Amino acid sequence: MVKIIMSGCSGRMGRVITELVKEDSEAEIVAGIDIVDDGTLGYPVFKSAGDIDVDADVVIDFSSPKVLDGILDYCTTNNKPLVLCTTGFSDEQLDKISSASEKVAILRSANMSLGINTIMNLLKTATSVFSPAGFDIEIVEQHHHNKLDAPSGTALALADAINEAADGQYEYIYDRSQKREKRDAKELGISAVRAGSIPGTHDVIFAGPDEVIEIRHVAYSRNIFGNGAISAAKFLSGKAAGMYSMQDVIKAQIGE
Repeated sequence: MVKIIMSGCSGRMGRVITELVKEDSEAEIVAGIDIVDDGTLGYPVFKSAGDIDVDADVVIDFSSPKVLDGILDYCTTNNKPLVLCTTGFSDEQLDKISSASEKVAILRSANMSLGINTIMNLLKTATSVFSPAGFDIEIVEQHHHNKLDAPSGTALALADAINEAADGQYEYIYDRSQKREKRDAKELGISAVRAGSIPGTHDVIFAGPDEVIEIRHVAYSRNIFGNGAISAAKFLSGKAAGMYSMQDVIKAQIGE
């Protein structure tokens, strides 16, 4: 049984994960971290990581970059692995995460779904074919109107997968409204839509002469992210210090 501390437990994803874990015989949420506690979660909720007095095996964080320092301090002080699902970290915060991974196991992913992380591998193959052939590449992402960061962390992760396969040749372009010029061959356009209650849609477009290839991922339910986070927590529990990814979880699941 993997004992989990859920950071951001009163938020959308915190509640999704709470409900999913109730049906999981291999995991249990023993405490939460959130400034809000309506008493319905079924476990103790602490306002900050420093207040926790419950033992656990791993922390899942689905909250806000604002609480990163407290989460990292708790995990490094108490030797607890950390699954970081939060997006929108600054470069300084990413450096802190990297430093903390020298002391504890950290898995950071902008998107926890199996589908997105498999698509990243497909994009590397597609880019190796279409980029040398002169295809333009664009990413369009859509999310609910409450999402704070834009573009999404997932869109940036998809772009990074493409750029890695292209040896870093592409420049990310987020806004063309002030430009009146032909599109450069090495632009990678990233567009964001914020509307309604869209959980998350990502389209990657490879547009070449006389043909267009699109790779799309649609999240019909937030459960896919919750299940991914739980799988990551089970995988990370007991792991040695270091930086891990969802690719490591996928490899473990298929026995590599």
